[in-house]
Amino acid sequence: MSDDAAKSADGGTGTGTGGPVAGGPVPGAEDRKIITLARSARARNGVPEGAAVRDETGRTYVAGTVELDSLKLSALRTAVAMAVASGARSLEAAAVVSAAAEVPGEDRAAVRDLGGPGTPVLLAGPDGTLRTTVTAG
Repeated sequence: MSDDAAKSADGGTGTGTGGPVAGGPVPGAEDRKIITLARSARARNGVPEGAAVRDETGRTYVAGTVELDSLKLSALRTAVAMAVASGARSLEAAAVVSAAAEVPGEDRAAVRDLGGPGTPVLLAGPDGTLRTTVTAG
């Protein structure tokens, strides 16, 4: 399957095989939107990570890392929790902006719980450049 065919088959995320995409795919407009929202949350709140998720209706939920003495949540788990608390029934995609090299398994598990194993999780660097896309798997 060509890269263009893979992007079409999976909604434009370039994850046709379900694993990481070397070199980072070119995100579609809706995926660029959640990356931009995640990057804005990170910058606005001065936190290590920003995240955004898009639910089955196209609504987005944006969050930053939560670090309190009694509660520590990654940005992605916080965004998923916000979606659940707002009545989302599924996720179409998730994005994380972070200096980290990969999306932790616990974060992907939260996305999988709401969106299913095939939900794409986009990882972008602090500058907003998409580095890789993996599935929640």
